[in-house]
This record gives sequence, structure tokens and C-alpha cells, in this order.
Amino acid sequence: MRCKFCKSRDVEVFLRQYGLALCRIDFLRFFEKRIRYAIDKFKMFDESDSVVVAVSGGKDSLAALYALSSMGYNVEGYFLDLGIEGSSDVARDKIIAFSKKFSIPVNIETLEEKLGYSLPEVGRVMRRPSCSFCGILKRYYMNNWARGKVLVTGHTMYDEATTLLANNLQWKLSYLARQYPVLPAEDGFAKKTKPLVFVTERETAMYCFFNEIEYVESSCPLSKGATSRKWKRHLLSMEHSTPGLIIRYLKGFYSAKKHISLPSVEEECVENCERCGYPTTAAGLCAVCRIKDRLTNLSK
Repeated sequence: MRCKFCKSRDVEVFLRQYGLALCRIDFLRFFEKRIRYAIDKFKMFDESDSVVVAVSGGKDSLAALYALSSMGYNVEGYFLDLGIEGSSDVARDKIIAFSKKFSIPVNIETLEEKLGYSLPEVGRVMRRPSCSFCGILKRYYMNNWARGKVLVTGHTMYDEATTLLANNLQWKLSYLARQYPVLPAEDGFAKKTKPLVFVTERETAMYCFFNEIEYVESSCPLSKGATSRKWKRHLLSMEHSTPGLIIRYLKGFYSAKKHISLPSVEEECVENCERCGYPTTAAGLCAVCRIKDRLTNLSK
């Protein structure tokens, strides 16, 4: 078997969805070309923009940060330490080592410093699963850091297809209407982009391996039993029997959105939080300021 592009026999990668055999050098080029394709197709950003990659310490976000830096973009990382014992500290160490090794700046904040509580502590005080607060808090602090810049997340093709499948099966029309690789900067929110939307998790793992990027291999211990894992297993099972199914599914959805109109969803009025100024659809205080007040009251 020879490499599709250079014709050498040093093939190290075979991508079933494309039927491509590639050597290491051509795989790395192919990976970055897929990212560039997504950036250009959806007009995510260009070399003049300041880009912030939200990193978790996992392969996808670190691959995104490394690739965008290698491709010449003005990029930095952002990590919010959630204070999850045995997980956040490991991720933090990996991210600091990554930043030093590749001379790519990563800004680190801790939830305990910002909020006064770690994520597990929030769950215990509020007597609810910690995961129910995770997304709200991460979006809040990521958006505040990236305001005026372009925010990048490490969502891959499988992540996006999993979300799409879940929204399809449950007919969540408002989510389907908003699902896209780019969300514009509006109402005080930073522009959000997903340049890994056409690469897979297996590809990000190989990209990290070939570039000697060390990352956290275990998943968040608080995410056990998440419904999204079930949907992803079903998708991967179908992909295994029908290579290329997932990328066709995702591209078909993006293409269809240009030609069909989803039932209109009533637009929510966005105002600024009376306390912190963060955009919110709630009257008065945003969700995070309400969480702060609730924590204060419950801990008295």
C-alpha cells in the first residue's frame, strides 16, 4: 500500500471514511487542510483575528491549539480549572507542560478563585449533580475571557454529529435552528467557532501522537452515565459498518439548512445582568449571579 499523495510505502494511517492511505507527513498536512477548509468554508476567522482556544487538557482541544498555532493564527489557550479532584489537577499539569514545550501561551483561571467554590462543592451545596452547573459556569467564564476575540472549542465531527442526532430524535427545533460551526458575536457574547468539525477523535489522537503532544486520556469522572455517550456509541457503530456515514450526515445537515426553513422559534429578549453585565435572557440577574446568591444563602 502506498501513500495517496507522495506514493511512498511509509504508510502509517488509513482513513476508512475517505479510503485514504497516508504517510505521516501527508497525514499531518491533510489534518490541517481539513481544519483550514472548515475555517474558510464557514468564515470562522483569519490571521488578523485574536483567537482563544478553550482547552481541557484532552486531545481535541490541544490538537486545535497546536494546529492553529502551527498554521500561523494569532492564538492563545484558556483553561478553567474546575477543581475536580484527580482530574483538574492532572489536566492543569498537562496544559502547563504543553505551553512550555511548544511556547504557546495558555491562560489559567480557577473556578474556586472566580466563584469561591470548586465544581464538586457547587454540586454538594446546591444538592444537585455538579454536571448541571458545569456548562453554565464554563460558558460564562470562557465568554468573559474571550470577549472581543474569537472563541474556539475542540468539538470534533463526532461531537457535532452526536448533538445533531440527539436533537433530531427529540425534535428540539430551537437547538437545530442554532446548531452550526459558527455562532456570531452578538448580544455581548464572543464569536464561537468549531474548526475541528470535519476531523474525528481518532484523527486528533494521531495528530497528537505524531507531534508528541501529551494529553489527558481519561474522561471527566463526573460525566459517567451521560446520555451523549450512548448516542455517540450508536453513531460509531453505524460508522463502522458504513464508513463515511457521519461526515455525510453532518455535511448534509449544513447544506440542508441553506434550503429549508425550520419552524420559527420565538426569539428571547437578551439583556445585561444588573450586577455583572453578562448577557442574559432572565430578568435582573444572569444564571451565574443567581448561583452565587444561592451558594451564599445555603452556606450561611
